[in-house]
Formats: sequence, C-alpha cells, structure tokens
Amino acid sequence: MTAETQAFDVVVIGGGPGGYPCAIRAAQLGLKVACVDSRATWGGTCLNVGCIPSKAMLHSSHEYHKAKHELANQGIMVGKVSLDLSKMLARKDKVVQELTGGIAFLFKKNGVTGFQGTGRIVKAGEVLVTKADGSSQTLTAKAVVIATGSVPANIPNVTVDEKNVLSSTGALTLPAVPKKLAVIGGGYIGLEMGSLWARLGSEVTVIESADRLVPQMDGEISAKLKQQLEKQGLTFKLTTKVTAAAIGKNNVTLTLEPSAGGKAETLVADKVLVAVGRRPFTSGLGLEELGITLTKGGQIVTDAHYQTNVAGIYAVGDVIAGPMLAHKAEEEGIALAEQLVGQHSHVNYDVIPAVVFTYPEVASVGKTEEELKAAGIGYRAGKFLFSANARAKTTDSTDGFVKILADATTDQILGVHIMGAEAGTLIAEAALAMEFKAAAEDLARTCHAHPTTSEAVKEAAWATFSKAIHA
Repeated sequence: MTAETQAFDVVVIGGGPGGYPCAIRAAQLGLKVACVDSRATWGGTCLNVGCIPSKAMLHSSHEYHKAKHELANQGIMVGKVSLDLSKMLARKDKVVQELTGGIAFLFKKNGVTGFQGTGRIVKAGEVLVTKADGSSQTLTAKAVVIATGSVPANIPNVTVDEKNVLSSTGALTLPAVPKKLAVIGGGYIGLEMGSLWARLGSEVTVIESADRLVPQMDGEISAKLKQQLEKQGLTFKLTTKVTAAAIGKNNVTLTLEPSAGGKAETLVADKVLVAVGRRPFTSGLGLEELGITLTKGGQIVTDAHYQTNVAGIYAVGDVIAGPMLAHKAEEEGIALAEQLVGQHSHVNYDVIPAVVFTYPEVASVGKTEEELKAAGIGYRAGKFLFSANARAKTTDSTDGFVKILADATTDQILGVHIMGAEAGTLIAEAALAMEFKAAAEDLARTCHAHPTTSEAVKEAAWATFSKAIHA
C-alpha cells in the first residue's frame, strides 16, 4: 500500500553524521526537509554501532585499567577490582540511546520530517520509502541527498558471522571477555577495539599487512604508538596477511602468510575481529538504474558541489571520495545544505583531523613527514615531549609528544601530529591554526593557559622555528 505523495525541497537518504546535520542545516535555512533512514533510531553507524559506543567502551575500559593498576600510585586504595561487563555494556547502550534520542529532538525542533524506512531513488526528484511493515511512501524533492555511509569491509576466505568472527559491531556486544582475541587490521578500528579488550583482560594479537600501524599517519607516531601498545600487552604481526579462517567448536584458526608471500603459519584465537576498513554503502538506492557514475571502489562520483552526474541528486560522506570520518561527513552535509540556498560554503580537505582513540590517543592534521619528503617540500620539524609538560606530570599522562611541521621558507604550519592524553582535543587548535594559514611562530606566541597540556603544542611550535622554552 502506498501512502499519499509528500513534497519537500530536500530529501536526505541517511540519518548519520553526514545526513542528519545536512537535514537540520537545510531546515534552519528555510527549506522543507525530510530525512530517511532504515534504522529505528537516528545517528547512523556512528551513533548506533560505531564511534559513540566504541568510545563509551574505551572510556570504561580505561577507567577499569586505572582502578586496577594506576590509582594506588596516587594513594587511592580501592581494594580488589572486578569487572561487571554486562553493566559496562548497559552503560554504553544508555549513552547511545540518549544521543540518538537527541537527534529526534533536534529534528522536531528544526522542523525536519523523519521517515523510518529504506529509501530508493526512483528518478531525479522522487524517493520511494519502504517501511518495515511493507508499506511505502513516495517523497518528491528538488534535491535528493545520498548520505548512506559505509559498512565494514571484508576479506576473502574469512566470513563474518558475528559470533566467532566479528565486525566492529559484534566486537562491541561480546557478552564475555575472550581469552584470546585476534584482530585483522592495524588501523583505527582494529587498534581501538584491540586495546579495549586488552585492558579488560584479553590476550590480543593484531595482524596487519603493511609494515606499520595506521599506515596513513606519520611514521614516527606510528612507531611510538606500537611501542606504547606493546607495553599494554598487545602483540603485533606486521607485513602479514590472513588467507583463511576455520571455525572450530570453541575457537577460530587463522592461516597467516607474509604479505610478500612465503611460508604459512596458524594462529588460534577464541574470537576474531575483522577490521580492515570500510566500504561505501549504496545498495538498494537504484544508482545503476539512474546511471549515476561510481568509482571502481563503489564510491559515488560528484563535482565540487557534491552533485552527481544526474542533476538534482547529491552525495556526501563515506559514499564519496575522501577519508571515511564522521566529522568530514558532517562538514560536507552542512556545506551542501548551505550551497542549496545559494551560499558559498566549502570544505577545506587539507585540514581534516584524524584521531585514534587508543591510550594514549593519537591525532593528526595536515601532511606527514613522509608526504612532505615525497613531494619535495622543504620543512622544519619541532617536537616537545609530554614528559616535560607540567599538567601531564600532575595527571600521570606523560607518554607521547607533539610534533609540528612547518614550511622551511614561510614557516606556515603544514602538519601537526600528537600522541598523548587528550590528543583528539588538542588537535583542534592545530586545525584552526592551519585553517587560517598560521605560521609556527604565530602559534608559539599565542598565550596558552598554565598548567595545561595545550602548552605542549605551544612548545612544539617554538621548537619548529626556534627553541622550546622547557626542553
């Protein structure tokens, strides 16, 4: 049964970090907006099964580890520490529920009409929404925005069943701590999930086909992060690929080979997490029938204004080119909404920060040393250790450093890389400085409150063009 057609200015398909901000901003600008999502709750992968639940669990696991191993150093004696995993998971679920409910409130506040169902573009300007009960609704719009995000990528001969072989979604709902956990992939998700379960008691082995962790990050940061995680008990097998997974009664046997080829070996684990990245989710949208151009990797091709080759159909977030990051998707969604009403918004893709929420955290923005060398760009590097930062001393968080890369001629900041407590927060200062094309000296001569970890950023800036004061 099809309900009466409803007309809108904009229909956004996908209620995640790219879609819901796009819908809200468009409504704030006076457009009549609908947002469609197949989940019963808003927020997409990020809020429901990705960024938010993982960070809730990472925080809880860190607090557990502190209580068990670190608080006594501060004279806080807590006695025997035990883990109630079910309560920890319940807290995670509560955080998710509150935040997804918050989006529903924002939709109501801003006048966005939400539709729970699967959206399919019938033609330019027309979307068919099929609900869980089988009923359907036709929506028309001047602009249709695809913001359906991404799903976990798979590897050959390793089948995810969410019981023994897990995606990141399954890794956030394990009812018990596995004795041995194998993680396939040494990127953001693999390291976060691996460190989470290691803190809770798992023996974690991370298998990565490249020769270093988080290959897209600065090489020095990658090496230091590996050292820190090894201290926390994680084991790494680099330049190694998984060629098969055999599920037994109570475990999984992985077959491993050197990435360049060679003798095979096996690794037995209670659970296996596949964390080899993500791929665009565009199935069921009707893109092939519409003739929308895709890349070989399945991403939607758009112009500088996020419009596809079919007029009136746009795309943002993980389904188009660029890093698959929630905040990148949000910036694109907001920029597109503003462009639809004639504004000249844009996204500066050179200044998109990235964060790995391990402990210590790792964050970066801009170019790495490897990228600058490959491009033949002359630069100076300044570094400051958190072990020399007063605030880090007071909080027992002295691991890591700040590194700033600046143009050798102009002193303009080209990249900032941080490993340390609150790195994900500290990187925002660097991103803002780079957005305004600041020089390292500009950052160094900006007064920072004392005692704060942000002073390490200031000191690294001093070290870039002159000398740090406290080193």
